[in-house]
Amino acid sequence: MSRVTEIRYVGYGVTDFDAETAYYETKWGLERVASDDGMAWFKAQGHDEHHVVRLRNAEENRIDVIALSADTRGDVDALAAKVEAAGGQIVHAPRELTTPGGGYGFRFFTPDGIQMEISADVARGPKRDIQHWEGVPVKISHIVLHSPNHKALVEWFCNVLGFKQSDWLGDFMCFLRCNEAHHRFAILPGPACLNHVAYDMLGVDDVMRGIHRLKQMDVNIGWGPGRHTAGNNTFSYFVTPSGFVTEYTSDLEVVDFETREPTVYTPAPMVMDQWGIGTGGPQTLPHPHENAGLFVAVDA
Repeated sequence: MSRVTEIRYVGYGVTDFDAETAYYETKWGLERVASDDGMAWFKAQGHDEHHVVRLRNAEENRIDVIALSADTRGDVDALAAKVEAAGGQIVHAPRELTTPGGGYGFRFFTPDGIQMEISADVARGPKRDIQHWEGVPVKISHIVLHSPNHKALVEWFCNVLGFKQSDWLGDFMCFLRCNEAHHRFAILPGPACLNHVAYDMLGVDDVMRGIHRLKQMDVNIGWGPGRHTAGNNTFSYFVTPSGFVTEYTSDLEVVDFETREPTVYTPAPMVMDQWGIGTGGPQTLPHPHENAGLFVAVDA
């Protein structure tokens, strides 16, 4: 069955383009990808995904697009048909892409109005072996979204895009997988918007070294360091100059894509953070507010 198999990148519109660009390039640890379109494209150095972040100078801070990958062009076509059959709004049908890295893909809106892209045959970029203690991201790990109809959106991700449920936190947070990683998406109640984007680090030492680098550049921890229960991954959250939340994570649980059965965890402080030592908390991070421009396509 055709399904989404990985995350590719997140495209943001930001009002302070220079500050956000400096954050990802100088502080967060990504590498600039050459382009001549006036936007900033960044890759993670430890993976061959062509790019993981795209920044556009905009009049308001918003998520423009969340790009996902499928294995083949045939899968892209099949997924476009499934989105359309489910009543999804197609922005453009499968076609050759002109964004850096090229490929073949289509764009559409989720039921909440956030634009997504699914593509295949995107050019691979260079990668290198990240060394222990470097403290820079290897790749995107996962994305967390808010939804005003979170249970319906969970079912839509599973029935239309081919995700499976891994775990629940109470009845309000669902962790979804599209490969052997415990989760590539999680969905929470709230206005339609992004909660955060997480990046895999080599291990907990590299999470801590990344924290150190950011601290040296006056980027404070919003919440962490700690270790979640669902997925068993470490975490430390930071806020970009434009108010988006980014996370360093490691040790995310590997599961069997086909057979994993969900566990429902009762929310509690030591479930949210098994270590119980982190500074801050979810309440100290930016409060969710509806993403600007729902159901408004940005062709970039």
